[in-house]
Amino acid sequence: MFEIVAHRGCANTAPENTILAFLRALELGADAVELDVRLTADRVLVVFHYFYLDKITDLTGPIFTRTWDQISRARFFDPAGSEIGIPLLEQVLDVLAGRIGLEIEIKGPETESVDVLASILQNHPKAWENLEITSYEPLLLKRFQSLLPDVPIDLLIPRSEPWMGRDVVAYTALQRGWMAGARAVHLHPSQLDYETVNRIRKGGCEVHTWDVNDHASMQLVQELQIPRLDTDALQLALAFRERKNNGS
Repeated sequence: MFEIVAHRGCANTAPENTILAFLRALELGADAVELDVRLTADRVLVVFHYFYLDKITDLTGPIFTRTWDQISRARFFDPAGSEIGIPLLEQVLDVLAGRIGLEIEIKGPETESVDVLASILQNHPKAWENLEITSYEPLLLKRFQSLLPDVPIDLLIPRSEPWMGRDVVAYTALQRGWMAGARAVHLHPSQLDYETVNRIRKGGCEVHTWDVNDHASMQLVQELQIPRLDTDALQLALAFRERKNNGS
């Protein structure tokens, strides 16, 4: 049965990408949490998804124009996070390393973000127990692999453009996966069928999937024997897996 990754933590109970959201996912029984990392203006790696801070916080502007000192004062609009700040990656690792799997997405586009991430991870060996590094950028993954070759890397594949058939999806995913040296490529449920998954596996890459947020997508993941899914609907995914494990 598949492993369940809580996308940005359990974000329906706490602000996304915060230690509180990650701890809630751990408490509920997720196998891993997904988190995003970005560089500040002074080259500090923080856990945050968006370029623009004002998307979900009271601080304005792109994250790469703000120093860590400025970002540390930001607060989330979410009422549950009014007293919670954006965490450093080191803070997340201090709390979670060795307790739950970690799926760290390098947002980039700076190559330097890879070097900073590798340096931080070298000081947190417990995090290596169940760790994968992901990105949409093959070159960032290739750079990371050259620094920490023992850590698995996976390539994220964006949603297909309307003109793309499943044959093109499989072909481009596999080519980009090879370019990155990826262990697996992560597809959206809309890109999944037996032929697509089989073609990629025959090419030497495993398939994982993201944005698996409803019963139909989870059923498809099970039927295709995909080993790992990323979800915003953690409780639903956990309940689905429990029912299937119990034979119902």
